[in-house]
Amino acid sequence: MLTRVKSAVANFMGGIMAGSSGSDHANGSDLPQRFPYVRPEFLGLSQDEIECSADHIARPILILKETKRLPWTTGYAEVINAGKSTHNEDQASCEVMFVKKKAGVQFTPNKTSSTKRRSSLPNGEGLQLKESSEADGITFQYWALFDGHAGAGAAVVASKLLQHHIIEQLQDLVDILKNSAVLPSTCLGEEPETASANSRTLTRAASLRGAVGAPGSPSMPQARFFTEKKIQHECLIIGAIENAFKEMDLQIEHERSMYNISGGCTALIVVYLLGKLYVANAGDSRAIIIRNGEIIPMSSEFTPETERQRLQYLAFLQPHLLGNEFTHLEFPRRVQRKELGKMMLFRDFNMTGWAYKTIEDDDLKFPLIYGEGKKARVMATIGVTRGLGDHDLKVHDSNICIKPFLSSIPEVRVYDLMQYEHGTDDVLILATDGLWDVLLNEEVSESVTNFLANCDPDDPHRYTLAAQDLVMRARGVLKDRGWRISNDRLGSGDDISVYVIPLINGNKLS
Repeated sequence: MLTRVKSAVANFMGGIMAGSSGSDHANGSDLPQRFPYVRPEFLGLSQDEIECSADHIARPILILKETKRLPWTTGYAEVINAGKSTHNEDQASCEVMFVKKKAGVQFTPNKTSSTKRRSSLPNGEGLQLKESSEADGITFQYWALFDGHAGAGAAVVASKLLQHHIIEQLQDLVDILKNSAVLPSTCLGEEPETASANSRTLTRAASLRGAVGAPGSPSMPQARFFTEKKIQHECLIIGAIENAFKEMDLQIEHERSMYNISGGCTALIVVYLLGKLYVANAGDSRAIIIRNGEIIPMSSEFTPETERQRLQYLAFLQPHLLGNEFTHLEFPRRVQRKELGKMMLFRDFNMTGWAYKTIEDDDLKFPLIYGEGKKARVMATIGVTRGLGDHDLKVHDSNICIKPFLSSIPEVRVYDLMQYEHGTDDVLILATDGLWDVLLNEEVSESVTNFLANCDPDDPHRYTLAAQDLVMRARGVLKDRGWRISNDRLGSGDDISVYVIPLINGNKLS
């Protein structure tokens, strides 16, 4: 165990996964890749440009060449890391998608199946949509950032397929979402007499279905004693997004036996549907809205520290997951053998505060959560607790799997664009942790607000230039073999990807 811990701690200081080189073939897999490594399709880069963008010394900032390639004149910029991994492990995708009601055709993740994809061009330019009309389905805008670790494999796969899992989850809801009524908590396949076309509330509880009049059951009056919950459309969409993340993770797990899908990735997406923005986050990327100078957080980071109680509770319920080498209890520092029998502060899954306990042999085991802040790791191995992939991730030199502690389910927050009037400088910022590691929300807000204020409001490039300015501020300039930003602080050596999405365009569509 001691050797294993030393290796894990060494990795804890240097990377996400023990023994990883950051290469897509870190595990020496001879399997083919699910998708080749690329940069975002909407950047329109040639192969030569992709190779030039991988310069870890120059770190050129890539920006969107044609604003018409993204909806809402969205701005985008990115830069590769300073040598942490061979490839840029961030991936991005942005598309306008059309969901057609399912007509008995099974969805195939790597095909558009019964859905009609609108491409990343606005209003579906370049693709024929004559087979479908808005009456046949619903349209949504989609932005996504994926931050890979231990290779770009999972991030590339998720950038290609997650949106199609969202489509699959929404297909059964097309008629309901196009209707303004509230949905009762009944199954979509309910008989017409119990679930009308306009989704009225049921008159009897599902728990009583089949019970009234059954042989041996007590007689029941006609009046019903239970009512069913009314489920808002918003909750259906949230559920569809949550299930899409779960299905994407399951697909990666299934296909890892057929393809080399390296590592895992965090995921931060935005879906604009029926006048609302749905921001779903699984990982440590971040989204904020800047509205009239006010900062509105639209995501939370999921790290070993922020999810300490969930992780500890899982370990408490299933101690075998710890391999008899870790303890789920938290101590303010590593417990030493000489402290057996002495009192020390500790914290369990059911505690936000601290208390004293007598140190026992089990407390000498390595802690489930090791380190603090950005250096905190689950089993001294990984620094994020939600995301996609990582099915093969194990504690160094052991058979202890990390995946049971990693959740693929995102937190989804909703912003109703119809409730507010937005100006041309009101934006939604999406960025991977390479930006947020070195810039505070307030610094980002001030930077974007000041930059846009000095731009022509009619310039469609202003949001891309604002994204470029953010990336430049977070990357900094190379000084004495190190990247420095304002006040001579260390700049970000990580991959950085940034969207700047103007909210005024969403108001126009609402």
